[in-house]
Amino acid sequence: MKKQTVKGKFVVSNDRGLHTRPSTELVRCASSFKSQVFLIYQKHAVNAKSLLGILMLAATKGARIGVEAEGEDAEEAVQSILDLAKNKFYIKY
Repeated sequence: MKKQTVKGKFVVSNDRGLHTRPSTELVRCASSFKSQVFLIYQKHAVNAKSLLGILMLAATKGARIGVEAEGEDAEEAVQSILDLAKNKFYIKY
């Protein structure tokens, strides 16, 4: 299986942005894939499997976040993260 790079984008729709709880869900999701997964926001790229990295982005509601994955399951990784974001990281306030 060849390595592939897949890109996607999502908009943070949670009222409080990417704080600890949605970030934890994101890390859990990204960590379930073999591919390297990165989030890109305001020219900063962080490992999506790093909670601290995601929190350092300080992404607020309305932030446009790029998702980039490289590896054999990159497409599934990006799609799962986009679905997670669409579902507001399964967080109800």
